Formats: sequence, structure tokens, C-alpha cells
Amino acid sequence: MTENSKNLAVVILNWNGKNWLQKFLPNVIQFSEEYEIYVIDNNSTDNSVEILQREFPTVKIIINDKNYGFAGGYNEGLKKINAEYYCLLNSDVEVTENWIKPVLTLFERDSSITAIQPKILSFTNKDYFEFAGAGGGLIDNLGYPYCRGRVFDDVEKDNGQYNDETEIFWASGCCFFIRFKDFWEQKGFDERFFAHQEEIDLCWRLINSGKKIFYTGKSKVYHVGGGTLNKQSAQKTYLNIRNNLSMMLKNLPFPRLIWLIFFRLCLDGIASFYFAYKNGFSHLWAVARGHFGFYTQLPETLKRRQKHQKSEYYQTKWLIFKHFLGGK
Repeated sequence: MTENSKNLAVVILNWNGKNWLQKFLPNVIQFSEEYEIYVIDNNSTDNSVEILQREFPTVKIIINDKNYGFAGGYNEGLKKINAEYYCLLNSDVEVTENWIKPVLTLFERDSSITAIQPKILSFTNKDYFEFAGAGGGLIDNLGYPYCRGRVFDDVEKDNGQYNDETEIFWASGCCFFIRFKDFWEQKGFDERFFAHQEEIDLCWRLINSGKKIFYTGKSKVYHVGGGTLNKQSAQKTYLNIRNNLSMMLKNLPFPRLIWLIFFRLCLDGIASFYFAYKNGFSHLWAVARGHFGFYTQLPETLKRRQKHQKSEYYQTKWLIFKHFLGGK
């Protein structure tokens, strides 16, 4: 172990993911040998912990007393890990040689950079970007997240167009590097989100506090995606709808907040019929549940509103209309 090895902890959250661990953890160990590797087990009901103890003795294990979801699971487990930087890594990610050093170099170059993601490509189609992160996360003026290399369900081929290092709006939770100090100053992820968009909310809070989020194309990983909830899951639709509305309420400035939330509620209602047509009635009901979930959480969300909001936060305007009506 090198002198600087404890400045970064690679942390994998696991829930019933023994197959992913057996498939991808050897690769993580191979290319992260200078750094400590942790698995936070979210009270798995398979034999993940036994496999870790038997097959991966160098990996440190933290066991949560229940399944807290992505947001709460990391919050609970990370309380027991002390390092200058965290790398939060999905269990279904294949890392590559030299995937960590470009990220640490970027952190050390600019102290205002608080979170970084690498280039995220598809494990099943390695010439293409992957849905969850691609070439760095952005957001439009209506609060719709998208990525360089992925707009809604349309994904680009990797032709080197995002080999740069640049400021972005949000870093993907599938491979999320963050400074220890900044993570805990923001009290970590919003555990009420459970899963989906909690990393965008955290990045937005960090930006509102004056920090920068960055992407580096000098590091790359391959992500399977959908390891816990696939894109066709009604539960995923519910969480995305609820969490996106709560995230906007927490982070948007007045008076934009008022009209935007109302407009988004209307757009969600229209979109629910498209979801029902494409994926079944359960998705229409998931949108309604998402709205009710947002209303239920509203008092607590207002308490968590950021004290300061940046007025200009988005990278493009009217993305949904340009994409679906304008064909861009």
C-alpha cells in the first residue's frame, strides 16, 4: 500500500448483488490496488456477505441493519469510512486501467471541484455511451436531466467527442467521486429519495453552495445498468417523478419555482399517457403516485430548501420540446 493510498476509498453498495460482485469485483481490485475497497451491504438476503468473506478477503465489509436504498444505504455505510475522497461505485461497473488517477489529478488541480465522474460507456455495447451518466450530466430549464451523449432514451456512439475535461451539472451515481468534506457538509444524500436522482440533488446543492462538478474523459468505465431497477420498472418511474419534483422544490430560486413546478405537474400528466401506451398502465399510476408522494413530502422538503439558489443553472432550454417535437 502506498503512502497516499488512504486518500481515496472505493465504496460499492450491494443489495442481493452477489453475481455482480463475483463478475466485476476482481476487476476493481486489479485496477485499484493502491486504494482501500469497501462493500456496504444493504442487508442482502442472498449470500453476498459470505461470498465476500470467502472470495475477497482484502475487501472491507460494512453491513447495514436494513435496506436503506441507494441514498440511505450510502449515508449509513459512509459514516464508518474515513478518507479524503470517496468513489461511490455501482456493483455492475467494469473499471479500466488508470481509472482513478486522472480524477485525483483533477481534484488536486482545483480545490473548488467537489465531485467528478468519468466517461461512462455501455458494458453490453462498448462503442456506445451508457444511459446513466454518459459524457456528464446536464439539466434543462424545466428540470429534465440529460447527458452529453444521452438525451432521454437516445444514446450516442463514442467517437471521442467527449474526451475532454469540463464542468457539468451533475455526476452520475454509478461512478461518483466526491470530497469527503463536501459530502458531509451537505449531510450526504437525501435519504427520502431512496434511489434515483439523489446524486443530481446533491450536485445541485453543492453548486448552490459555490462548488463545481466536473467530468473527465481521461478515465472510463463500463456500466451494465438496471441492476436493481430496470428502465421499464414502474417503481423507477414513480421514484423519478417524485424525486425530480422534490429536487426542484429544494433547489430552484423563486419566483421561477412556482410556475415551473405547476408546469411540470401538467407535463407529467400528459407524459403518463405516453408511459401507459409504451410500458403499461402501471406507469400511468406510477406518475400519479409520484405526485402524491411529492405532496406528502412537501412540508419536510420545504424545511430542506437551500438557503441560496443560483438563478442560472441550466444548460439548454425546452429540451423536451426540441427533442420530441423538433426531432433534435
